[in-house]
Amino acid sequence: MSGYFERSSVSWRVIGHPAALVGGLRALLLQALHPLAMAGVAQHSRYIEDPMGRLQRTAGYVSTITFGTRAEADAAVAKVRAVHRYVNGIDPVTGRRYSASDPDTMLWVHCVEVHSFLAAYRAYARPISAADQDLYLAEQVTAAELIGIPRRRVPASVAEYRDYFASVRGELCTSPEAESAIAFVRRPALPSLPAPVRILLQPSFLVMGEAATALVPRSLRPLAGLPDPGLLGVPNRVGVAAAANAVAMASEIPFLRYAVETPIVRTLGIKRRSKRAPMAA
Repeated sequence: MSGYFERSSVSWRVIGHPAALVGGLRALLLQALHPLAMAGVAQHSRYIEDPMGRLQRTAGYVSTITFGTRAEADAAVAKVRAVHRYVNGIDPVTGRRYSASDPDTMLWVHCVEVHSFLAAYRAYARPISAADQDLYLAEQVTAAELIGIPRRRVPASVAEYRDYFASVRGELCTSPEAESAIAFVRRPALPSLPAPVRILLQPSFLVMGEAATALVPRSLRPLAGLPDPGLLGVPNRVGVAAAANAVAMASEIPFLRYAVETPIVRTLGIKRRSKRAPMAA
C-alpha cells in the first residue's frame, strides 16, 4: 500500500536523515516563543522529565505520516487529534485561552517543525537546491491538511514561509516556560534514563542541542536569550550526524527505518517496509 509521500519525494530525503532529530530540537526552541503553543507544552507535556519519551512519540508520528501507508498515517492522525481535544487552558502570559486544536496554533507548530527539518538538513546533511526546498515545503502541505489545517492557509514555498514567519513575529515573546524549554534544549537533562545510558547519551544530546541552537535565526536570538553564534557558525556536520545517529539508535527512533542515505540503511529500510514493521507510538 502506498503512503501520502512517495519514496522518491523530497520529504523522504529530508525527514529520513538523522539531522531531522536536530530539527526537532530546533522546532521546540522556536515553538517556545509562541505563548499559546508554549502554554500547551508546559501544561500538558512531560518533555523535561521524559525527553526520550517525547522524542520517540514525536518521531513516531512524523515517521508514520511520512513513511507509512495511508492507513497507518490516518490512524496516527486520529490518535493525535483525539489527544488535542484535551490540550486546552489559559495561557498565563497573555491571559488568552489556548487549544491544541486551534488552526492558528497548529499552523505555527506545523510550520516551525517542517521548516526546522529543512534547516537542519541544509546545515548538517547535504546541499539541497532551491527548487527541491520549495518542493519539500509544498509536499508538507499534505501533512498540515491531515492534522486539520485548511490547505489554503499553509505556506508552500520558501518565500511563503518567509512571509508567514514575518506575519507572526509580533505575537512571539519570551516567558518563564519558554526560558525553561530553551534551557532544556541547550543543556538537556535525561532524568528518566538509567545512569549508564544517561552518561553514554549526554554528550550526544549536548552536541544536538548546540547544533539546534545554532540554527535559530539571528532575528529571534535576542528574544530567545541566545548569544550570537559567532565566527564558528554551526557545529561540525560529521559530529552532529554521529550524535544524532547515537541518539536515534539508543531510543529506537523510527526516522532511520526508512532513511535512504546509505546503501546499508537503504537495504534495511526496504526490508522493514516490506514486512510492514509497526511504527513507534
